[in-house]
Amino acid sequence: MITRIISAIVGIAVAIGILFLSDTPVFDAAVAAISVIMMYELFSAGDCMKNKLHSAICFAFAVITPFLVEYTETMEYIWILSGFCTLLLFIGLIANHKTIKYEKLSYMITSSIFSTLPMCCLVSMKNLDDLHGICYVVLCLAGAWLGDSGAYFVGTFLGKKKLCPEISPKKTVEGAVGGVITVGIVFAVYAFFYHMYQGFRGYEFDVNYVFLVLMGLICGVLGIIGDLSASIIKRQYGIKDFGNIMPGHGGLMDRFDSVLFVAPYMLFVLSHFPPFK
Repeated sequence: MITRIISAIVGIAVAIGILFLSDTPVFDAAVAAISVIMMYELFSAGDCMKNKLHSAICFAFAVITPFLVEYTETMEYIWILSGFCTLLLFIGLIANHKTIKYEKLSYMITSSIFSTLPMCCLVSMKNLDDLHGICYVVLCLAGAWLGDSGAYFVGTFLGKKKLCPEISPKKTVEGAVGGVITVGIVFAVYAFFYHMYQGFRGYEFDVNYVFLVLMGLICGVLGIIGDLSASIIKRQYGIKDFGNIMPGHGGLMDRFDSVLFVAPYMLFVLSHFPPFK
């Protein structure tokens, strides 16, 4: 437990540092690095790293995409890059069809998309609003992570009925409900203090608290789906954690699995229905 707490503190400190540098390429580089590491963890789980050419193409996709999102105003370049990388992957399949199967290539393509494009939503989210952009990113990460903490504590004291015992034996229905409600409450509380802080700075705007709570509840549900999805991959490949980059927590894929489902939802909602006006 002590190791887990220390790792969490270090992780939070690094995250705060990156958020403070959000107006610099450091933020995009951090997103790229996280995507690459998650992709590596997925490739390692699926025994794909021996396919060096294909792995290199996928890693390049993960590195370039966040910067394209940051510095271009259209998705056109993302589609072009995706198509070009896919072309290279299939050329590699043709050249190495005796050593790599289509099923393996499909896993690599899916893992590349799964670990990269949702993370790039954080970059787009940051750029949605000059004033509220970082707040949106913080809400997104809170929506993905705090639900798990809430579920842990509620499940520890009240959990009785197992949620998905064959996938994640420790998760309970009561814990899941507690985690979802936790996110809704956290969204409202965070928005209250954020509104107060910005008011001290001279910025006035209205906050739609009801909408934020509803958004938080949905994020809590999506976070559970993301966590269970990653657990299925681990079960099917016979591993406990995706890595050990964060002692006590596992790999980055173990920490960001919920973000991969929450971030696209948050980007869509915040783009069309901003809660701060």
